[in-house]
Amino acid sequence: MKHNVLAIVLAGGRGSRLDPLTRDRAKPAVPFGGAYRIVDFTLSNCYNSGLRKILLLTQYKAMSLDRHISIGWSRYFCREMGEYVDVVPPQQYIAESWYLGTADAVYQNLFAVEDEKPDYVIILGGDHIYKMDYAKMLQFHIANKASATVAAIPISLDEARGRFGVMEVDAAYRIIGFEEKPEHPKAIPNQPNRCLGSMGIYIFSTKTLCDKLCQDAVDVNSKHDFGTNIIPSLIDTHPVFAFSFMDENRKTEAYWRDVGTLDSFYDANMDLVSVDPHLNIYDAAWPIYTFHPNLPPAKFVFASELRTGQALDSIVCPGVIVSGGLVSRSILGYRCRVNSFSKVESSILFDNVQVARKTKIKNAIIDKDVTIPENETIGYDHERDRNRGFIVTENGITVVAKQVGRRYFT
Repeated sequence: MKHNVLAIVLAGGRGSRLDPLTRDRAKPAVPFGGAYRIVDFTLSNCYNSGLRKILLLTQYKAMSLDRHISIGWSRYFCREMGEYVDVVPPQQYIAESWYLGTADAVYQNLFAVEDEKPDYVIILGGDHIYKMDYAKMLQFHIANKASATVAAIPISLDEARGRFGVMEVDAAYRIIGFEEKPEHPKAIPNQPNRCLGSMGIYIFSTKTLCDKLCQDAVDVNSKHDFGTNIIPSLIDTHPVFAFSFMDENRKTEAYWRDVGTLDSFYDANMDLVSVDPHLNIYDAAWPIYTFHPNLPPAKFVFASELRTGQALDSIVCPGVIVSGGLVSRSILGYRCRVNSFSKVESSILFDNVQVARKTKIKNAIIDKDVTIPENETIGYDHERDRNRGFIVTENGITVVAKQVGRRYFT
């Protein structure tokens, strides 16, 4: 990329709606699709877009995320050429408090922006699944001589209500109205059931960003949030534009998923095992990068009338052994083992889940390092699952946290 651009990835949220998967890891570090972490999609977008200067701001439960970036991502960047992805925990240079909002997170790290002296700053979330060329958005920003640009995607009013920023734009896509998480979103003209939602992706000309963050920091009534405060305060005095999401996934419908709840997380994963998934992770033109551990290939053992190790319509990661069990419509993370006469159906197993003989699992998410003993059932009796301390979602998905699984099964 010929312009001097700094990318800031906000990866410090609690991710409370994904509990128990976020009890000891940040939301961007939650595994996705077997081999990936959620943050890999934003970072891959940066890399594929030519953005090679990245600050990743962490806050809560950042150890596994920090380790993932250090082991899996640092090797893609050449520090000698000015490339980097740096994990930045709260530095408390400016205040002794933790981040008070998304804008405050960037404000407390303005020293890093000033050190880099970029022409433009792109603010990204680390917790969405999508493919996007940020260079195209930057070109739009520059062509419109914008002070700020917000990535936008049409979404249903029901989906937007209380969850997303909603924009109004004129014919040139200049933003003339912005509400953060309104209860009554304003519809797109001639589309009464849809509105223009903010994707939480912002490009700022650096001076505008620094000036506005400094003003916001001393406003005692501000929530110090980009969607709630920064963008609405700019639209009357600065040229602020909406950039219509251009999907690099190359499917009929644009793909962008907020996997912020257990059910949405489960659904997005299950899409990957369908015959023609909405998200194409096999596209060599827009690869998704991550850390792949040094493990042997997956193995399927036994092929007899009594027991056959097989996986159907499933994603199976390296190090997995399916030994006489049946796996269907499921995702098995690294080093999982499914033993004889067991059945795993429509489920997500994180790394190193051990399923003993004659066990049945369906419609479940099992966190890493859980060992499930013989003759167990998970996902068949929701009341029994709840009594054992497991979470059962609104859509009937049983979630076994690693702490609860270890305590119950040992």
